[in-house]
Amino acid sequence: QVEVVESGGGSVQPGESLRLSCVASGFPFDVTQMEWYRQRPGKERELVATITATGGTMDYADSVAGRFTISRDNKKNQVYLQMNNLKPEDTAVYYCHAPRWPSDYWGQGTQVTVSS
Repeated sequence: QVEVVESGGGSVQPGESLRLSCVASGFPFDVTQMEWYRQRPGKERELVATITATGGTMDYADSVAGRFTISRDNKKNQVYLQMNNLKPEDTAVYYCHAPRWPSDYWGQGTQVTVSS
């Protein structure tokens, strides 16, 4: 009964911000690295950000570094993606991912649309 559920997407104008949330259950969240991916229209799914289990190390794709921040709250089994200074090219479905062996877990995705 593993569940990974994203929320917080929406439609915004360039330069605005959104905060995505992901709540997870059914696996030991506090010892699992968590990740955000996105899939832009017509493109392959790509890794956006990662955070280690304790929240001590974060990594970002070059396309979002300096604008996006990943964080987590292990007491709430939640991971977040703060997205600032959004650009039209950030338009995508954003997915929360738990890379846990033997089966990794994916959320259903949340749509982010950035347009003027």
